[in-house]
Amino acid sequence: MFAVEIYAAVRQFVFIEGKSRREAARAFGLSRDTIAKMCRFSAPPGYVRTKDPPRPKLGPLVPVIDAILEADRTAPAKQRHTAKRIFQRLRDEHGFDGGYTVVKDYVRLKRARSREVFIPLTHPPGHAQVDFGECWGVIGGVRMKLHIFCFDLPHSDASFVKVYPAETTEAFLDGHVSAFAFFGGVPLSILYDNTKIAVARILGDGRRQRTRAFTELVSHYLFKDRFGRPGKGNDKGKVEGLVKYARANFLTPVPHAASFEALNHRLEERCRARQNERAGRNEQAIGERLVADQEALRDLPTTPFEPCDKCAARVSSISLVRYRTNDYSVPTAFAFQTVLVKGFVDRVSIFCGAQEIARHVRVYDRGQFVFDPKHYLSLLERKPGALDQAAPLRNWPLPEPLQHLRRLLEARMGNRGKREFIQALRLIEVFPEAIVAAAATDAIRLGAVSFDAVKQLATARVERRPACLDLSVYPYLPSPTVKTTSAADYAALVSGGPA
Repeated sequence: MFAVEIYAAVRQFVFIEGKSRREAARAFGLSRDTIAKMCRFSAPPGYVRTKDPPRPKLGPLVPVIDAILEADRTAPAKQRHTAKRIFQRLRDEHGFDGGYTVVKDYVRLKRARSREVFIPLTHPPGHAQVDFGECWGVIGGVRMKLHIFCFDLPHSDASFVKVYPAETTEAFLDGHVSAFAFFGGVPLSILYDNTKIAVARILGDGRRQRTRAFTELVSHYLFKDRFGRPGKGNDKGKVEGLVKYARANFLTPVPHAASFEALNHRLEERCRARQNERAGRNEQAIGERLVADQEALRDLPTTPFEPCDKCAARVSSISLVRYRTNDYSVPTAFAFQTVLVKGFVDRVSIFCGAQEIARHVRVYDRGQFVFDPKHYLSLLERKPGALDQAAPLRNWPLPEPLQHLRRLLEARMGNRGKREFIQALRLIEVFPEAIVAAAATDAIRLGAVSFDAVKQLATARVERRPACLDLSVYPYLPSPTVKTTSAADYAALVSGGPA
């Protein structure tokens, strides 16, 4: 290969001095083909192969290698062929007696040519992308997997991140409601992957059949939903990058928090602080570019949206309603009825018609029984024999005055005392537990140990008046001695003498 200086001298000789290529060949001692090449190129072009090199040994087996590489496209990532493994198969299965290098070079070139090439995208203001990710955290001292809801505005790279105990419908809906409130508006469109929470079915023509819950969300906020190609995460690369960024920067090291509410409050502060930073090669901060996004957002609806999963259920004979593998109690009066269950992220509400008949803290374990003891007190009053074996009352931390009241009632009245104790417990259906416990303390102090006394004392506490107890009902109380006042006693008081 000739140096660039020779190219420059030959081109100067021909194009500037006007000499012929034949004269240049004689003057520089080069062939006329070389002179012609130097006239075509201003610098040495290097060696250019016009056709693939012959592979006398590998050539017949190239279709076999191509078939292996094509099958690898759908195989698990960790079970795809290496060049060495392909070489071994060619040798063992097809009698290949060539070298490993020729196989390796062909595999490398073939894979490079088959890699997907992407088009750079532009992101106008007012559009969003949503995705879920996973990480680990310690909530309330318990190590668990956290599911990260990520909401990204690609134009400004502004983000909203919130974690949930599970990737459920109610978490998906709650994440949207929280993100819309965080940014103060609704995006024009949101891009998703084909999550089953939003897509019930992909039809033959590529259209998506939405789930009921997702349809309600779109109908309420009126944004346009868009979906990426199945298995193509790069279609929503901005939010995919946000998932990785949030996990590496917001949730590393492993976060510790007393509750999900505390951790999500910290994440919201981190999202706000990030708006002062710059993302990528942009010269403006995220918050400065967010202004254009917020100007394009639609206003929030005036009516709030309930971010919950809804399903119908039937109350069992033991007043339990099953929701997501767990059983929640309702008052025994609603046994065998059909109810509506609303599953929120943090609670489960159960309705009969328009009436909310029960509300419980949401449980994410499986096969759990969640009881409210008050739901069973009316039935226990009719079946007092089940008091000691009633599962709903097993872990009920009753205040000590109520436990003491039960011991006194049963000691005095036997089985009738057990029934009166249940009646006293039913006061908790009407009054706060602390009021009933204080009334039981007053009843024990006065020696008026009965349901009626506790009821009167609790009512008096609520109404903030003295209690009016009919002491004739309690013959075991000591009778008071009331002395009639005489005029002599009054005179003694006035004179200061002894009464």
